[in-house]
This record gives sequence, structure tokens and C-alpha cells, in this order.
Amino acid sequence: MAKRAAHGGAETASPSEIAAAIEGYLAQNPAAAVLEDGQVIFDMRLARYSAASNHGRCVLQLWSEERNMVRTVVSAEMRSGNLRLMTQRMGASKPVALELVPTRDRRTPNSREAARRQYLRLLERVLARAFPDHKPDGLRSAIDLEHSFGPAYVRGRLLRGSKGMIAEAVIGVGADESSAMVDGVLTLGLLWLDHCREHAAGRKSGGPQHFGGLKVIVPEGAWRTTAERMAWLNPALASFQLLTLDERTEALTEIDIHDTGNLESRLVHAFDVVAALERARAGVARMRALIPADAWPRVELRASSAAEVGLLLHGLEFARVRQTASASSFYQQQEITFGAGANETTLTEENEQLCRELLSRLFASRHPDGIHTDPLFRLQPERWLESRIRIDVAELFPALRGEFLYTQVPAIGAGERGMLDLLTVDQTGRLVILEVKAGEDMHLPLQGLDYWIRVRALNADRQVIQSKSVGAFERQGYFAGVELSERLPKLLLVAPSLRIHPSNEVVLRYFSPQVEWELVAMSEQWRRELRVVFRKRGG
Repeated sequence: MAKRAAHGGAETASPSEIAAAIEGYLAQNPAAAVLEDGQVIFDMRLARYSAASNHGRCVLQLWSEERNMVRTVVSAEMRSGNLRLMTQRMGASKPVALELVPTRDRRTPNSREAARRQYLRLLERVLARAFPDHKPDGLRSAIDLEHSFGPAYVRGRLLRGSKGMIAEAVIGVGADESSAMVDGVLTLGLLWLDHCREHAAGRKSGGPQHFGGLKVIVPEGAWRTTAERMAWLNPALASFQLLTLDERTEALTEIDIHDTGNLESRLVHAFDVVAALERARAGVARMRALIPADAWPRVELRASSAAEVGLLLHGLEFARVRQTASASSFYQQQEITFGAGANETTLTEENEQLCRELLSRLFASRHPDGIHTDPLFRLQPERWLESRIRIDVAELFPALRGEFLYTQVPAIGAGERGMLDLLTVDQTGRLVILEVKAGEDMHLPLQGLDYWIRVRALNADRQVIQSKSVGAFERQGYFAGVELSERLPKLLLVAPSLRIHPSNEVVLRYFSPQVEWELVAMSEQWRRELRVVFRKRGG
């Protein structure tokens, strides 16, 4: 019956059959995406889910770093390879459609593969024409999971010399790929260069013995992120060249990575945290009355702006108190909400009991000894790890000034990532960035470098005020009373010891010596006991 119901059969599927259909679809499509109104709201490569039959209902929970969602699924139907779910939101009468699709890339597998084959042939042709002294060799896009190479990137070699004994590594990404794929090309390029060098060193003959550099080809107009990152690699280790390819005209253009114009960054002014907490005092007291009596010491209050204070449990924001403009006067009024993401709900007298019940379940589930399969336990692990670091920063990192620890600093740039995870200073006034990951992420080094680049630029944006040279952070009210050093910032990359991707250290080796970094491995059971297992330093 489950199969017939999932494929649009006449019989109505039971909640357990709907849950089985969802689980089966996601098992067969590990790169699936969840769409609502045609927009991707969850990429299942990065998100988690739970589908279960509870009290005669199929309850679907989805969560990621950005949002979480809980829906009751009333039906499931297969349509052209997609699983269409009719769902109901809490408190809403009208059903809402969600669609599970095999990949967030809306191209069919055949068209995607055809486009990538066409790009490979195009790149081989363009490279042969643009570099007549070189011979393109071994261009391919085959999956190599052992070395983290995926099909979105074409990688190969450019051979030079009479016997092709000198070579350069080359990697390209087509215009049809997502912006995330394009921005990830440098990580894969460095891994490819390192792979080529490692295998060349082991050969006695018959192939290139020296790889002098790396050429990276990106679509026209999509070069800025890669250029900013490439400018902070070590030129003593390899020559790095960035080129753009116009696939229509087949024009290949070199980008000067050291002349990319002014870095687009602006810093939102710091606000008075104490005053923000005081303004929210009445709303916080109302929420406290709904929280289990013995649970309040576990709650963290964090002001995200002068007008909003969040209530968090181990990094998960479960309620907010906002100051909003009154519709009937010039005065401000308080709005209290609970839930997260699409399930954020305004607190009223009518739903206080519902809020109390939800919070009771949250506090019973989300604690260090909780059940690991519980969605509320697993939700937003990086925020949980960040909260542990905020609490224990003085013990974990004695050189840092824990009283100046900013979370989610809004440093707005041209790229998509505009929030600095954790920012502080050391005892000498030097800026320190902490980039935190709770799971494996091969792009961790370059994402951390993105933050480092912006913090460096903002601190270097100096003006003389009252005979003192001050950077953007001081002008915008951060680190009050601290004279920030003009030294380049330091980058700390923090992750549980068994969750550090094997490729991270390879990429870090290619960083410029000017980028002083430290890879900090935390205890694997960090929810119970947070301690440093080992550190590796560079720069």
C-alpha cells in the first residue's frame, strides 16, 4: 500500500507508510533538496530530517544550520521522479505543498552530465589554443571519493617541454554549476595540485616530475571570491593563476589577483548590550515563567541588536523579545516569539500552554546526555559548540580576552557569508577570528580565510582621530577601551578532533605565511567535556 500511495494510487496511505515513503526517497537520493513554492529551503546534503508516525500523524522534522521546520504530512505522491508532500503547519488550516527533488540542481541527470562533458571538451580546446607551448593532458571529471574530487570540476594537467617533464595542474568549473560549486573550486584545485605533486614524486619515469603551479578557470563574472582567496596563498610554494572563461565566445581572460579593487565590506555599528537586555527585561520574565522551573540556569540571553534579545539553549535560539513600533502610537511595544525559522510564532495568551509544552520537550531533549537521534538534540551542533566556547573561552584560550567575544558580527561583504562566527582580541590587542565547525567540512580553511580577509581589511581601514590611528572596529564602537593592534589578525579553526576533514591540513599548507592560523581540535565528547586535544600552527 505504501508504494501505491506514494505513487499516486487510489488508496490513502497511513502515517507510517508516508514516513516510509519519505525515508525511502531520501535514502535513494542523498543529494535531495526540499522545495517550497519552487525555492530550495533545505539541501539534504547539509540538512537532517526525521519522519515518524506519532499519535496517528506523520510528523516530518527538517533542520539545518539556517532553519528548522516541523510539519504534519497528510499525503505523499510521486510525480516525475519527485515526491510531492501535502503538509500542514502548526496552527494553520490550509495545507502547504513541499516537494522532494533528487538534487537542488534542477537539471535532469542526463542534461547535467551532457553539460559537463561539453564543458570538458570546450576547456580542452580553449587551453590548447591559449597555451600553445603546453599540451592539455588527462582532463577528466570522474568522481574520486578517496581524494574528494567530484564531477562538477574538470581537472587535468598542462605539460610543457619536449618530454612533458614540467607541468602545471589545472582545474575548471562551468557556468552551469551553482555559485557554491564555483566558490569551492580553489579548495579542490589545491587538493588536485597536491595530488599531482605527490604522484609525480613517486614516478621514476614516463610522466612529469615537477608541477610548478595551478591554473584555476571560473566562469566570466564569477571570479571575485576565488581571486580574494588566491591572493593570500603562498607564491613560494606554487605559481597561482586565475582565469575566466566566456563559454559563448571561448575567450580566456587572466585576472590579476592582486588588483581586484576595493574589498566590499562594511561594519554595522556596535550597540549597548546592557541597555538591550534591560529593555527586554519584561519579555524575558514572561518567557522565564513558561520554562521548566529548574531549567533557567541553562538559558543564555544574547542581544542580536539594540532592539532584539534572543533566549538560547546550548546555542539554539528558541525565543526572542523584540522592540517594535506600535501601530497606534509613536511608542514602542514588545513582541515575544517562540519557535525558529518558519515555525516562529508570536506568543499570545491563547498559545501560552502550547509554548510551555514545546519548551518542556526542548529542555528535556537538549542536554549533554540527551538521545543522539532526537532532532532537538542534534539541531544546530555548531551553535552548541560555539556556546560552549563562549562560556569556557578563558580556560580554553588563556591568551584571549574573553570579555570581548563578539558572536555573529555583521561584516557585510560582496559574498554570501557576511557574519563572523566569533571575534575577539588577545592580551596584546591583536584581533582573533574563531571559525567553528561541528562536522567535517573540506572548505573550512578557505571559509575561515574569507573572514580573515574581511577582518584584516576593516582593521586596516584607518583614520586619525584625536592624534590616534583607529580602524573600522574602533570607529564603530567595538572593543571599547582597547587599543587594537595593527598586526594582521590571527585565525583559529576549531572543530572536534574526529570531525576535521583530512583535506584541511593540505589546504592550510598553501596559505601565505602572513596568515597566521591555528587548527584546534576539541574533544569528541565536547557536549559533556570541552577540552583541547591538539593544536597545529602555521604562518
